[in-house]
Amino acid sequence: MNAETAIATTSVPPSVVRIRQMDEDTTAWDSFVTAHPDGTFFHRAGWCDVLENAFGHRTHYLYAERDGHIAGVLPLGEIRSRLFGNSLISTPFCVYGGVLATDERARDALLEEAKKLADDLGVDYLEMRGRAPIGDWPGKDLYVTFRKTIDPDPETNLKAIPKKQRAMVRKGINAGLVGEVNNELSGFYRMYSESVRNLGTPVFSSRYFSTLRDVFREECEIMTVTHGGMPVASVMSFYFRDEVLPYYGGGTTEARSLKANDFMYWELMRRACERGVRVFDYGRSRVGTGSYRFKKHWGFEPEPLSYQYHLVNATQLPDLSPNNPKYRLLIGTWRRLPLWLSQRVGPSIARNLG
Repeated sequence: MNAETAIATTSVPPSVVRIRQMDEDTTAWDSFVTAHPDGTFFHRAGWCDVLENAFGHRTHYLYAERDGHIAGVLPLGEIRSRLFGNSLISTPFCVYGGVLATDERARDALLEEAKKLADDLGVDYLEMRGRAPIGDWPGKDLYVTFRKTIDPDPETNLKAIPKKQRAMVRKGINAGLVGEVNNELSGFYRMYSESVRNLGTPVFSSRYFSTLRDVFREECEIMTVTHGGMPVASVMSFYFRDEVLPYYGGGTTEARSLKANDFMYWELMRRACERGVRVFDYGRSRVGTGSYRFKKHWGFEPEPLSYQYHLVNATQLPDLSPNNPKYRLLIGTWRRLPLWLSQRVGPSIARNLG
């Protein structure tokens, strides 16, 4: 790919659109994603390395080329699982994905190539995780996202939090909690995996998180909250353009009584606005869950996500939700596992959840 990316427009005469695979030079891909108004952190080329190196999944990063320039991108990850089936997803383990293009011709060419690829691979389905629908593809209204523009002044942001939730934040402040960006992975992983185990969800491997940190470097940050010098909560966040996305977090048993999670997200917001971040992206939640209610309590309004599908071998839309009765026994059993066992067994399951 060319080192420089020029975004084509519909005002130029039509020319041939060719679909190609991303090569080792990812500069043009990332430049296109950053410049596109609908680009997200999860469209970044680095996720190709994460999917391949942390999980061993095949990737198919497609881009549309016109007159030597990129006119669209579509990141795809292939997951094959005996337990959960075979799928082609844009983008696995990410809340956003789907096609980015400068015009309909480039977009349609990428989608048609993705359909053909899904058919050739013989997967059960092709999944697009977008923030906006892509036509008449069948979809589900299972998830929403929570995004909010924040003020440059931390005090204004604190006052914007609804009164009841603001009181939880102040309890954490008054308890003497301290937030520190230390990028300390082992402590983060311990608290994260304990929280995930308690929810009945298989934990990712520590290798996954070290890969995220190695691939995205300064765009991936770990902040830890301490009480009396002891870690009680930690969060891994991503930065993209003028946005911050707290993506993985967890806390100890003491975190609940100390309101450490409430304080942690406030401290992240405070630090973010001071460094010029404009958008706080709380990420995806299933409608009606505890995390959905928690984010609404912060004064964030839910925005529907468009998860749409092209069915290949599947006869109905997939349902990997924890609310699926098929997984209730597994979830109940997982919550009772010793932490060390969940850390050992969980990654082999989590790598296939996508």
